[in-house]
Amino acid sequence: MVLMRFAWLAGLIASAIAATPDEWRSQSIYFLLTDRFAHTDGSTSAECDSSMGRYCGGTWRGIINKLDYIQGMGFTAIWITPVTAQLTEVTPYGDPYHGYWQQDIYGLNSNYGTADDLKDLASALHKRGMYLMVDVVANHMGYDGSHNDINYSEFNPFNDKKYFHSYCKVDDYNNQGNVQNCWLGDNTVSLPDLKTERQDVQKMWQDWVGSLVSNYSMRHVQKDFWPEFNKAAGVYCVGEVSDGDAGYTCPYQKVLDGVLNYPVYFPLRRAFSSVKGNIKDLYNMINSVKSTCSDSTLLGTFVENHDNPRFASYTDDMALAKNAATFTIMADGIPIIYAGQEQHYKGGSDPNNREATWLSKYNTNSPLYKLIGKANAVRNQAIFASDRYTTYKNNPIYQDDSTLAMRKGYDGSQTVTVLSNLGSGGNSYSLSLPNTGYKAGTKLTEVITCSTVTVDKNGKVPVSMAGGEPRIFYPTSLIGTSLCSSIGNKPDDSIATGPNFS
Repeated sequence: MVLMRFAWLAGLIASAIAATPDEWRSQSIYFLLTDRFAHTDGSTSAECDSSMGRYCGGTWRGIINKLDYIQGMGFTAIWITPVTAQLTEVTPYGDPYHGYWQQDIYGLNSNYGTADDLKDLASALHKRGMYLMVDVVANHMGYDGSHNDINYSEFNPFNDKKYFHSYCKVDDYNNQGNVQNCWLGDNTVSLPDLKTERQDVQKMWQDWVGSLVSNYSMRHVQKDFWPEFNKAAGVYCVGEVSDGDAGYTCPYQKVLDGVLNYPVYFPLRRAFSSVKGNIKDLYNMINSVKSTCSDSTLLGTFVENHDNPRFASYTDDMALAKNAATFTIMADGIPIIYAGQEQHYKGGSDPNNREATWLSKYNTNSPLYKLIGKANAVRNQAIFASDRYTTYKNNPIYQDDSTLAMRKGYDGSQTVTVLSNLGSGGNSYSLSLPNTGYKAGTKLTEVITCSTVTVDKNGKVPVSMAGGEPRIFYPTSLIGTSLCSSIGNKPDDSIATGPNFS
């Protein structure tokens, strides 16, 4: 299935000057559902039954109050769900807590807070050198009821039936015309499909997205809609095309800066969701995406989001989860971690994968919280050491039935990541890893265990694997002595939070 959302990303600078795609390469994104992340009062006991589909009380002000928690994992940006005003009825499917049943794109969802709250969130992020990403739904509006009974005057600014396709149901994802011109939703909650091919509809969206960025500084839509939308936004834009075929997904990068890396998502999930996962398929897809997409370093890399079952719903093995998260951060593209992933949440399909983060009490000692902090820290340090690190395309240098090793970065400042799908019960074993680019005698720090090794006379890296845990190597001379003692512990640490973002 292919989803309908696209998103804009804006660098938060006081004069509202937008960050470039090149600046976005260096970010690491924490994705959250505004309604499910944090209450204004900081409650960690407020009830939230994700299966009910109701508003649970998360706010923009709540996010502000928990930025230490996010930044403590080394994230430099957040992605929030749509901010637009939604239908107000309680439907048989619940509330539009997710933000995808919009009716007024110029209004704000008052359940999340006020315009001042959203501006304050942008300001709070800017003060920390962090960026903001906001979901944008350009494909459809939302209505409580059948397609036969829609009152189009309720939509702003698309207040006439002429702005929408005639009703037909999306029921053939192999038919591009059906996907682009027919409607998602059903007769309980209709999702009227906008005629994004109309110039006046395009102009309305362009005017709106420009004002959104100024004020708060794909498959379901035909490709020629996006270039001018991207231009009007004036910022890096990334689209979501949930198709695992690189040949289908990559061409969307011709009309948008980036897309979410679904071609890698599927083999990544399969490789580490079982001790019998297929490492070779992931190895091959890394290379396929590099050769097919115009720039794999601008893709959004992830293993969890709110549209797919949580990784831990496939396996509760912590070592496997650590490997999947480590790949997300250390591979090509912009890493995206979904709120609750760091707490090993296990929700299955929507809506059960939309749990309230506050119910974890924001545990900063959880294994994945610490692991993500370490991975982000070494990535941020590698970016700080070399401005070319993010443009180097991830190079898988070794693969066997249970191990994948990859190199990213140019000689002298590269990271080498070694992943295993043996799981927590996996045996200990050693590798002598070639093709890393390190010179003989170079001292390396393995940041997961905070141990050190020396590259041998043949240029190979000695790697000790145990308990299915991942490994990340980086030159000790570029780390110094502070990285292992500080990562994941101090939200304000210069390495953990990322360099040069002021």
